[in-house]
Amino acid sequence: MKSKKNPWTKQELKTYILLLCASADSKRSKDETRLIKSKIDSETFKKIKKEFSKDTEEESLKKVDEAIQLHEYSNLELNQLREDMHEIFNSDKDFGLAERNLDRILDNILY
Repeated sequence: MKSKKNPWTKQELKTYILLLCASADSKRSKDETRLIKSKIDSETFKKIKKEFSKDTEEESLKKVDEAIQLHEYSNLELNQLREDMHEIFNSDKDFGLAERNLDRILDNILY
C-alpha cells in the first residue's frame, strides 16, 4: 500500500478511526453508524466509508498510523478522539475482546 500524496484532514482521519472502532467486532450496528454520522458531516462520512470498505484491517491500521504522524495533535484533541472512540466501542453495551485489542493498538498509535 502506498502512502497518500494528499493526507486526510483531521476530520477525515477521525471518521476513518471511528469506522474502524465500529467494525472492530466485525458487526457495525446501525446505532454505531448513526453515532458516527452525528459527529461527522455527511460528505466526509460517505467519502471515507467508501475508502474504508475497501481496506483490510492491516491496511487500515497502517493508514491510521501514517496519517496520525502527519498531523500534530494536542493532548486535548487526542483526549477528545479517545472519548469518541470509547463512545463508539460502548454504544452496543459490549466492549468485547476484539474491541479491547483494537483500543490497545490504537492507543499505541495515538500516543
